[in-house]
Amino acid sequence: MKALEQVILVDESDTMIGTAEKMKAHEDALLHRAFSVFIYRRVNHEIEILLQKRQIDKYHCGGLWTNTCCSHPRVGEETVAAGQRRLSEEMSLVLPLESIGKFLYKASFSNGLTEHEYDHVLLGEYDGIQPIILDPNEAEAYRWVTVALLEKELNALPEQFTPWFNLAFQFVLEKLCYSS
Repeated sequence: MKALEQVILVDESDTMIGTAEKMKAHEDALLHRAFSVFIYRRVNHEIEILLQKRQIDKYHCGGLWTNTCCSHPRVGEETVAAGQRRLSEEMSLVLPLESIGKFLYKASFSNGLTEHEYDHVLLGEYDGIQPIILDPNEAEAYRWVTVALLEKELNALPEQFTPWFNLAFQFVLEKLCYSS
């Protein structure tokens, strides 16, 4: 029998205070550690972001566009290493990642689940070599989109994106577009 996946419960300073089964944490809106991975590439002097469309049957936000991948670190697993693991599992990419920020958010869904996460934003650059191969249990599609077009879509059609996406994307904008 497969063991139930555990998440790391944290306080508002991101200090570990315990663990909980993943679905229980989402049912009870327990604050837990998570990460959002963004992969980018430079094409013709523009920055493009790799998005995934969540598999329609995901436990929440199925069918919505989001960052390249996201998940939860395991107990004893460093957050960047967890991001690299999930990037490989979900998109078949093995790339270095850096932590560029973190934020706390809470979003409730019509199915009774709640995301209450201390989310670490991780960023990596696509090497242009590795093929992107989606895990069909996690994502049903992917696409590259320029930063300018993505900002327009977020303003015009925010309901097509996961609730954490725009919050995390602001860190990417600051790092890639506004740093000197």
